[in-house]
Amino acid sequence: MPYFVYAIQPFAQLEQLGESPSFPEASRQARALRAAQPAQQNRRIRIVFADSPLAAEDLLLQVREAPPEGDD
Repeated sequence: MPYFVYAIQPFAQLEQLGESPSFPEASRQARALRAAQPAQQNRRIRIVFADSPLAAEDLLLQVREAPPEGDD
């Protein structure tokens, strides 16, 4: 399964920026993209491991639960 690099903009707008067969390659690409974007640009660069671009977008759009609060 490949690693996909995505830009996430406001209102959950996704843009696929790349695809890599290994995590180190995807990580280098994501770091370069983060360093090159202007500070005022309101987008996040994320890496996701998935079978296809459609599966990657589904994972990126899922709402994650907040961690439990307090001590156990």
